[in-house]
Amino acid sequence: MNTLKPTTEQSSNYDDLEKMTVNELLVNMNQEDKAVPLAIERAIPSIEHFVEQTLVRMKKGGRLFYIGAGTSGRLGVLDASECPPTFGVSDDWIIGLIAGGDKALRKAVENAEDNEAMAWKDLEVYKINENDVLLGIAASGSTPYVVGGLKAANANGVLTGSISCNQNSLVSEIATCPMELVVGPEFVTGSTRMKAGTAQKLALNMISTSIMINLGRVKGNKMVDMQLSNNKLVDRGTKMIMEELGINERLAKSLLLKHGSVRKSIEFYKQ
Repeated sequence: MNTLKPTTEQSSNYDDLEKMTVNELLVNMNQEDKAVPLAIERAIPSIEHFVEQTLVRMKKGGRLFYIGAGTSGRLGVLDASECPPTFGVSDDWIIGLIAGGDKALRKAVENAEDNEAMAWKDLEVYKINENDVLLGIAASGSTPYVVGGLKAANANGVLTGSISCNQNSLVSEIATCPMELVVGPEFVTGSTRMKAGTAQKLALNMISTSIMINLGRVKGNKMVDMQLSNNKLVDRGTKMIMEELGINERLAKSLLLKHGSVRKSIEFYKQ
């Protein structure tokens, strides 16, 4: 175990923040943020391994669960909730859970992250089993809610992964597929909603998007299964069909509205 102070708790590279001008604050925060994509780049091999192992299970009907507390939990719920409208999948393919339940998405729930047993209780509602995958998200790498969930998942034969922002963290020791995004100290000391949160968001984007592409939910570079939930997306889908089939806007839109998706419209027209 690393005996040094965790990176996420180390003092900021900057001091006297309250004395900085707005421009200085913005420039310095931006300078710190430049470390994030480099941290992601270093972690690509571990992210790749997790995605490949997850795909094995999801291609057989398994599901991917995210668990986390605070910012980490919110980011997991956000990523999971964006998959159905983006890729046209049901909301039980990727499921995000946050310590304290949905009310914790808007307001902090006192002591919610400190209960090691609660994550597994939350997961049991969904009848999680050995066909599924659990990804624990914790910037510190030591959040009890996440630690307990990963331990219970391992004991029940569920493949486990973790995302943390400290080297040699507790969740990395527990998870089968650990991913460490070490971005360095935060601009505001300990505020992991900043660089750590950005790194987690990028990693989750990469994980879910690469999974969905491999599961056939993208054609070429288009979201052919996206839900048509507003006029902007109807217009986007219409243009996709026009481009793919070489037909006029009126016909493309009528096909889209009739069949409900870009994919089904194109398949019907090509029959």
